Amino acid sequence: MKRQRKRILVTGGAGFLGSHLCERLLGAGQEVLCVDNFYTGTKENVLHLLDSPHFELMRHDITFPLYVEVDEIYNLACPASPVHYQFDPVQTTKTSVHGAINMLGLAKRVRATILQASTSEVYGDPEIHPQTEAYWGRVNPIGPRACYDEGKRCAETLFFDYYGQHDLAIKVARIFNTYGPRMHPDDGRVVSNFIVQALSNEPITIFGEGLQTRSFCYVDDLVDGLVGLMGSAPDFTGPMNLGNPHEITIRELAEQILSITGARSSIVFRPTPRDDPTQRCPDISLARERLGWSPGIDLDKGLRKTITYFENLLSEQ
Repeated sequence: MKRQRKRILVTGGAGFLGSHLCERLLGAGQEVLCVDNFYTGTKENVLHLLDSPHFELMRHDITFPLYVEVDEIYNLACPASPVHYQFDPVQTTKTSVHGAINMLGLAKRVRATILQASTSEVYGDPEIHPQTEAYWGRVNPIGPRACYDEGKRCAETLFFDYYGQHDLAIKVARIFNTYGPRMHPDDGRVVSNFIVQALSNEPITIFGEGLQTRSFCYVDDLVDGLVGLMGSAPDFTGPMNLGNPHEITIRELAEQILSITGARSSIVFRPTPRDDPTQRCPDISLARERLGWSPGIDLDKGLRKTITYFENLLSEQ
């Protein structure tokens, strides 16, 4: 008997992370409905999927209701880089909050399992290190990052209220810094910034002294975690940290990218942006325990793959 395909909705599916997820789900034999308003996502990210009879692309803004029939929902829609989410902070908050309400309403109507792509930003500038899921965070509710931080925190609240009030099947993933091919070259994130600057022989711009730490997870590993969380036991909701626990300073990241590219770019230092976290590193004990998941691609290998992507992208411009 032929296995019945699941029909899976991915919001923000034409974005960096969403396009990789759509690709993975199609490869697993599912039907994928990719929804995006193309604010930061691009059709180019999913062009290679359009010939598949099991892939559908829809232009839609999830701040408006959506009426479709699906079995699972991955809610990834929201600009994730400071450059993009601070450009229109009111719309960013609407996408997180109104978007969550609309997608939860859809999941409730069709009884679909729904996964929320939350973020390590819910921890703000943390007082504990590494960050565990039990930590409530330290977020400035009126700062320049609040539209994203508090929007995602409110979305988590809505997800757990729908779970408690309507017995809705939910999953919440707290995603830490992720990188890889299809990152937007102008998104302001540190990996893409450094790579583009190095390949263009421009100065590498570091904010502060470069001693702040981050941990970087390659996109393929992150998608493994999302798919694993969606397939976890029905009574397991999360929240669950997904990220790479290998910690590195921003200065070390810049030096590693310069070494791989062979660029002779200088390093220049700029003032630290307001509310920029000094440390960000996930405790992934829960993901290891419940999913048997941990990242398998080290930073050097992942950066080389990403640099190759940007080399090809810049050569086409």
